[in-house]
Amino acid sequence: MPSAPLPDDLVKEACDLLRRSAHPRRKTLRVSPEVAAALESLSRPRAPQQPAPPSSSGIPTAPTAEPSPALADLARAVSTCTRCALSQGRNHTVFGDGDPNADLVFVGEAPGAEEDRSGLPFVGRAGQLLTDIIEKGMKLRRGDVYICNVLKCRPPGNRDPRPDEVEQCEPYLVEQLSHIRPKVICALGAHAARTLLKTKESTGRLRGKWHFYHGIPLRVTYHPAYLLRSPGEKRKTWEDIQEVMKVLSGEVTPEPPPAEPQEQDLFS
Repeated sequence: MPSAPLPDDLVKEACDLLRRSAHPRRKTLRVSPEVAAALESLSRPRAPQQPAPPSSSGIPTAPTAEPSPALADLARAVSTCTRCALSQGRNHTVFGDGDPNADLVFVGEAPGAEEDRSGLPFVGRAGQLLTDIIEKGMKLRRGDVYICNVLKCRPPGNRDPRPDEVEQCEPYLVEQLSHIRPKVICALGAHAARTLLKTKESTGRLRGKWHFYHGIPLRVTYHPAYLLRSPGEKRKTWEDIQEVMKVLSGEVTPEPPPAEPQEQDLFS
């Protein structure tokens, strides 16, 4: 494995030391073959670092770890899925993006027009806001988390997902989360929250407290698209994100509610 390049200031100091140690007239210095080889490697020009390529929306897609074979197989299955009519009008399926070993997974409702064109989740205006929450607010790279949706195909006209579409696509999400095994899930908006928590409650009633999805702490907050329409709710979203950060840092460990006591048949 090639060694990491030395910092430029360290290389400069080493060169200055060698110049001072060289013969005063011949400007030469006797060194071992090993040192000579090392000096030769330092003299080679370094390849410039390439920035992460931007997506069609200008959001950089940072390089991430390779997904597990099982997650890669699932992505391939999704790419050819025809379980519901949404498959007939899509340009791309939108499986997910980010670190497949992430501690935090954001789950939205469905791809939009930009996502359908690029095959990546959250790359439109709402995606830029989510990226700002991750990078400017949480001080993480977008590639450090994992982002996906309940639906993997765009509903026409960005309408709400229908119950039958959620029913057909939800098993993909369940398996996806089982392979990633995050420490925290953040559900973005009512459709994601209702799918994961099996409830009909609104986002406003679900946010502000911890829920659990198969034992994983889950926080509900507003969808970035809603925040673009209602910027006054950004403060509440930031409160939710701060609670997520406390769990990621180990400052807080949410406790699941006690199990309901089982009724006992006294006549058995």
